[in-house]
Amino acid sequence: MDATIAFPILIGLIAVALIFDFLNGLHDAANSIATIVSTRVLRPRYAVAWAAFFNFIAFLFFGLHVAQTVGTGIVSANVMDAHVIFGALMGAISWNLITWWGGIPSSSSHALIGGLVGAGIAKAGSGAIVWSGLIKTGSAIFLSPMTGFLLALVLVLIVSWAFVRATPMAVDGTFRYLQFVSASLYSLGHGGNDAQKTMGIIAALLYSQGHLGGEFYVPFWVILSCQFAMAFGTFFGGWRIVHTMGSKITRLSPMQGFCAETGGAITLFAATHFGIPVSTTHTITGAIVGVGAARRVSAVRWNVASSIVVAWVVTLPAAALIAALFYWLAGVFS
Repeated sequence: MDATIAFPILIGLIAVALIFDFLNGLHDAANSIATIVSTRVLRPRYAVAWAAFFNFIAFLFFGLHVAQTVGTGIVSANVMDAHVIFGALMGAISWNLITWWGGIPSSSSHALIGGLVGAGIAKAGSGAIVWSGLIKTGSAIFLSPMTGFLLALVLVLIVSWAFVRATPMAVDGTFRYLQFVSASLYSLGHGGNDAQKTMGIIAALLYSQGHLGGEFYVPFWVILSCQFAMAFGTFFGGWRIVHTMGSKITRLSPMQGFCAETGGAITLFAATHFGIPVSTTHTITGAIVGVGAARRVSAVRWNVASSIVVAWVVTLPAAALIAALFYWLAGVFS
């Protein structure tokens, strides 16, 4: 493949990246709103608008460390080209659509990472992989839900102790208001971490084509485009997954919803600060399981949770295989 591509193809690839970002918001809308909908604090139509707004403004609060990791820290910058990026995006989009249709809360983030790995290996073998970045991201598959679980569990215990003398009605009323805060924070964390992954992809594409000069950075128009695409996808919602996240794993009260969202938000804020592209799906699932387990172990529908974990494990290799196929097809038809 030539070092540069025609301008219409470049625009087309950017459009595909933004479609992925839109689908990411659509697929992961449940992460931000499942708890606030399941506790009946907000109706679904208002919840998605609330989440979409905070998704969009997230760029005002976070640096671009995650975009840097995705753009240069998973696959070597000298390997990233239009074919690799096309394969990665199509692998991630295909897996997102498959899991969205099945109502499976898999990770859009790790679908994209898997896509990058698959397309990168298809082009240049295992030497294309930046192993330090991939290991850091792969470790987050286990660490982010575990951290969300532990933080949510501890928050439930602290809140339960603090409100031990309050009536159930008073506790319910208080946390119905507080859930607006926790849902906002989680939506900020979601927009801050997830939108940056697409920013990194578009910036890597522009860099590979010489449009950024000799230095990798994320142009401001890319930041705004990605935040808007994600917010727009969130606005349309992913109701199949909302149902799974909000009620099938465990039943939530407003207090438990607050603890789950707050524990998840803290996890996402920390990961985004350190430039780790974590899964918002994994994080909120771990937090929801944590609040359910704090009540009693049997309150968690472990068969549903275990099927979600299987989807997590399968996502990376499945997206990688699909991406490698699309990379090969791109080479055949170019």
